[in-house]
Amino acid sequence: MANLVVLVLECTEICHEILNAWEEAGASGATILESTGLARIRGAVRDDLPLVPSLRDLLKVDEMHNRTVFTMIEDDEVLERVLEVTQENVDFTQPSSGLMFVVPVSQVFGLKRHDTAGP
Repeated sequence: MANLVVLVLECTEICHEILNAWEEAGASGATILESTGLARIRGAVRDDLPLVPSLRDLLKVDEMHNRTVFTMIEDDEVLERVLEVTQENVDFTQPSSGLMFVVPVSQVFGLKRHDTAGP
């Protein structure tokens, strides 16, 4: 069964390290999204915002950004290695370090890559 691994990373500086570690652990790819948590937006005090700010206005400050990284993994050994190398790089016991979870996925479409090269 495939598993979806989702990592919300507060320390964006180590994102490349995590991605490299995932690749070395056997993850075939990952998707990275720039994200911001609700608590950060509510806690941000900005006096330079327009009267009706857009989301882009709210997210202009770099320290408000996280990285949400996710990957699909079918092999249980690869999954365990990915979780292990992530925990070696992120101390989830510390506040505001990040969040990681795994969700079993019963069906996946488009996961297998097809070789498009001709004969």
